[in-house]
Amino acid sequence: MSKAFSAELGSAQSPSEPSWERFTPVQRLFRYTVWLAIVMAVIQSARYVQIIPEFLEDAPAQMGDLLARMWPPDAAHYPRSVHAALMETLHIASLGTLLSLVLAVPFGLLVAANLTRNKLINLAARVVLVASRSVNSLVWALLFVAVFGPGPLAGTMAIAFRSVGFVGKLIGEAIEQANRGPIEALEAAGASWLACVWYGYWPQIKPAFWSVVLLRWDINVRESSVLGLVGAGGIGMVLDTAMNLFQWNRVATVLLSVFAVVVIAEVVVTYIRRRIL
Repeated sequence: MSKAFSAELGSAQSPSEPSWERFTPVQRLFRYTVWLAIVMAVIQSARYVQIIPEFLEDAPAQMGDLLARMWPPDAAHYPRSVHAALMETLHIASLGTLLSLVLAVPFGLLVAANLTRNKLINLAARVVLVASRSVNSLVWALLFVAVFGPGPLAGTMAIAFRSVGFVGKLIGEAIEQANRGPIEALEAAGASWLACVWYGYWPQIKPAFWSVVLLRWDINVRESSVLGLVGAGGIGMVLDTAMNLFQWNRVATVLLSVFAVVVIAEVVVTYIRRRIL
């Protein structure tokens, strides 16, 4: 048998090399289905947005005219009305954050499955936290304005009840991720439930706790800036009044002041985190 014939026979008998594919046919079909669903959702949403072409075409000119009327900002309004409203906004954010901690810490302990073994209590706490997060701060503000009347009290309560779900959920997750070793050692030594929480869980979740508190306060400073639009106190009330009176120079002063406060709050939060974490 010649060498050429042997090589031809070997190549004929060798199986074909397998071809590598990144996705299986089922995975490709699923990916195409997801992309098709996204495109259909975008098209359906665009139909209900009801974009008016004439307004869209005129928007750049209107925006330019508005910015021209807002410039230059009138700094004379700042000491008369803006400064006091800004301080009120910071008070609303700070007091609302503190009140949310008082409410969120117990729910964070109850929602942690490794700390609260009763499933019914665990589920009830989880429902409360989900309900808090599902309602926007402006909706909470509208509810508390109806209860307490217009003013910073309604804004403080809105910030607090909106923050409970956020803070409580993250505290509960931090507790569930804690190392069981120190807790088991405390339980073996006969420590009480409260001692296990204070000496076992707290040292482990303390960095996450302070990080959540600072982050939530930073968010609350931003959210409390707009609560005044529905009468819940703060700089939003000054902004709403200036817009209703078409005082665009005053509007520019308010917006720049809010921007400055947000930037300062970000710097302060970053500095505190580096110092204590």
